[in-house]
Amino acid sequence: MLVSPRHPDVLTQEDTLAMASSAVDVLARARVVDSFAEALDGVTFACATAMTPRDFGPPTQAPRELFAQLADTAHRVAFVFGSERFGMCNDDVYRCHAALSIPTHPDYGSLNLAQAVQLLAYDWRQALGGFAVLPRTTDPTCANAEVQGLLDHWQRALQAVGFLDPAAPES
Repeated sequence: MLVSPRHPDVLTQEDTLAMASSAVDVLARARVVDSFAEALDGVTFACATAMTPRDFGPPTQAPRELFAQLADTAHRVAFVFGSERFGMCNDDVYRCHAALSIPTHPDYGSLNLAQAVQLLAYDWRQALGGFAVLPRTTDPTCANAEVQGLLDHWQRALQAVGFLDPAAPES
């Protein structure tokens, strides 16, 4: 869900569709709303993603520990992200139940929006059970000698057709 995006047609823009890659079905289900209150309608547990410490507001928690607790509940969870440039305003953070803090080195605590979304999406998916790793190769048992033999064959073939010059291997 997007709250008052700069471009009202953001979900159908060419760049948006290109960046979505094979997840255009996610864009098709996304909604644009006018207010933060409207975005939180029906949400029972909202997680702010704010790096800047605040004197007031929800408790700061590490994502994995909190997600392990939330995954076993009937909560309707929302993850709230601010803009790339300005982050989240205090009023929006205060309306959330937790402020997530992705553990990073103290000197490099700020992540860009895409990094933060990806890390939290991964941790949330893992808390919900994750996905099995699918094999990507058909025969992972090739011996090193077989792989080297194939590479040697390719090198000889590429030299034979003039693509590689053994006298100038760097060019």
